[in-house]
Amino acid sequence: MTRDDLVLTPQGVRFAGNVFPCSIGKAGITSNKQEGDGATPRGIHKIVGMLYRPDRIKRPNANAIKIGPRDLWSDDAKDKHYNQLVRAAYPYSHEMLRRADPLYDLILVTDWNWPNATPGKGSAIFIHQWRRPGYPTEGCIAFRRDHLHHIATLITPQTRLIVR
Repeated sequence: MTRDDLVLTPQGVRFAGNVFPCSIGKAGITSNKQEGDGATPRGIHKIVGMLYRPDRIKRPNANAIKIGPRDLWSDDAKDKHYNQLVRAAYPYSHEMLRRADPLYDLILVTDWNWPNATPGKGSAIFIHQWRRPGYPTEGCIAFRRDHLHHIATLITPQTRLIVR
């Protein structure tokens, strides 16, 4: 582990000399992640991308990519683009990235089951904004808005999410 790593602890995520409160999956942490199980996968996950809503926030990092109105994330294990960014109109099950609420105004994308996804092993383990303190996710890691934005400005290409 390095100072660049986001390390999940019982108190929150330790990163850059701070501990940030966070939410995890409603089913806790698992070593056997499955699509739709609501669990956060155990392991060391690279941060492979950053997405943001340019109509709501300024670009948080030079590598951040804009989320457009047609951007979706495939969560259908039968889809050849399972666990990838896709565009509407899309015939398979997917998650809309441009949401009415602010949860996905800023997303850090992990390499969980990516880029060569195994069908059914779970899609889209994101780091995003929480609904409210302690409210669980569907498997992602979620932070208070200002903490997430602060983290996004400090991550490096070497940053990893470590879930024990």
